[in-house]
Amino acid sequence: MTRRAILSVYDKTGLIEFARGLAGLGFELVASGGTARALSAAGLPVTSVEQVTGHPEILGGRVKTLHPAIHGGILARRTAEHLAELTSHGIAPVDLVVCNLYPFAATVAKPGVTEAEAVEEIDIGGVTLLRAAAKNFEAATVVCDPADYDAVLAALQGTDVPGASENAGGVAERRRLALKAFRHTAAYDAAIATWLGDHVGAGLAPAHGRVQDPPLPETIILAAERVQQLRYGENPHQQAALYRWIGTPPAFEQLQGKELSYNNLVDLEAAWAMPQEFSAPAVAIIKHTNPSGLATADTLLDAYRLAFACDPVSAYGSIIAANREVDLPFVQEFGKLFVEVLAAPGYTAKALAWLASHKKNCRVMLARSGDFSRSGPQETAEAVTTNRLVLRSVAGGLLAQTQDDRGVDEATWQVVTQRPPTAAERRSLAFAWLAVKHVKSNAIVFVQGTATVGVGAGQMNRVDSAFLAARRAGERAKGAVMASDALIPFPDTIEVAAAAGVTACIQPGSALRDDEVLAAANRAGMAMVFTGERHFRH
Repeated sequence: MTRRAILSVYDKTGLIEFARGLAGLGFELVASGGTARALSAAGLPVTSVEQVTGHPEILGGRVKTLHPAIHGGILARRTAEHLAELTSHGIAPVDLVVCNLYPFAATVAKPGVTEAEAVEEIDIGGVTLLRAAAKNFEAATVVCDPADYDAVLAALQGTDVPGASENAGGVAERRRLALKAFRHTAAYDAAIATWLGDHVGAGLAPAHGRVQDPPLPETIILAAERVQQLRYGENPHQQAALYRWIGTPPAFEQLQGKELSYNNLVDLEAAWAMPQEFSAPAVAIIKHTNPSGLATADTLLDAYRLAFACDPVSAYGSIIAANREVDLPFVQEFGKLFVEVLAAPGYTAKALAWLASHKKNCRVMLARSGDFSRSGPQETAEAVTTNRLVLRSVAGGLLAQTQDDRGVDEATWQVVTQRPPTAAERRSLAFAWLAVKHVKSNAIVFVQGTATVGVGAGQMNRVDSAFLAARRAGERAKGAVMASDALIPFPDTIEVAAAAGVTACIQPGSALRDDEVLAAANRAGMAMVFTGERHFRH
């Protein structure tokens, strides 16, 4: 009996060679639309779908393969009962389905794409072909990836080549290809659902002058493709890989340096988000997702010097991120400092040449998608962001929340102490409030001007974070301001800061002992501002 193959592909890479091999093995080639035209133009014998179904394409090509003459042949088990039923209807069994889908994700990623354009790239017939053949993997082979053509053809021919580990007629190989097809259609559907969810949520009226997040979805559909196998995870005994959301372009391009590790990637996300908070030239120097230094200045070089001065010891082996093009004087300032990763939106030719000759192992990353910290992954370790949701794995499921993308709104500040902050202190408090949101809780930062001088991160109580920030700042704490990511529950934190020389504080407020905290601030002559919102970062 002649074997039948259905071919319906958007991506025609390798199609002609694969189809020519199938024809040489005696397959009847049945193809739709543009696929049939391509095969015919190559001189291959091809039966059109219309000849099989007895019905022309309709609705401008929206309906081509959706017909019992096609899907009956694909879905039929090779039992006497099913084969007899096919014969009674004049339907031939289908042994092989070759199909890939309209480029939906690529289409919606284009700037300015309209809803009508996006909808037309939602494949219906192709997905149905793949699902039907994958469901019936006991009898039919499904191929959705041109990369599998050579191995499948070699297996059909019975030749021994890499990838052709088992005859394509073997159920184990058909099951593997079916799994790949189901993963392909699942990712495709996820891309559509994600786009439509964003589209439905677009245009919601702002609330209180801020962009309103759409309601959290009842169902979260995730689809990501593996783009890089990593050497290991956080530790050598853990496996790891880098995945990217389907249809999402790379956030960075690596220009030089060693391969990125899992920890490098985690730190890179945290580092890049920090300078994006500021319109002025800004530099973040981070270790283990916390800033060892963060500063803005009139020039990027000055911002780096201020950030480095906050904690020169911890800057060794750090990740450095800048929000301006990096030039030669900037990278020369590194001197002998060991830098794991450098990230920026651009580099001068001289800067790249110097890095190549003096810091060849430094991983130099070019940001390719602008301020992606607002729309792409920005959490660390167990957390990722898709659209405007931050997701974190928990036993048996996920936690989801919207991003902490609040900036500084001084109009909402409440001065609660006898002394209001000076204009210079207000400027520093605004910087500190943006800086502290990027420090792990419990978080305390000391700031002079627009640069951190002391950082206390990730402690089990807030006063210990204040001790650490004061110790790091030393004499630089005198005249500094302090930010606390969450309310200050006891006066001891204020007392530690005041003893170090801090003159002003910004915090959410509304603690049970606010009166005691305020009394401590007033005794020290410290100005204090309540923001009414917090910035926990667990």
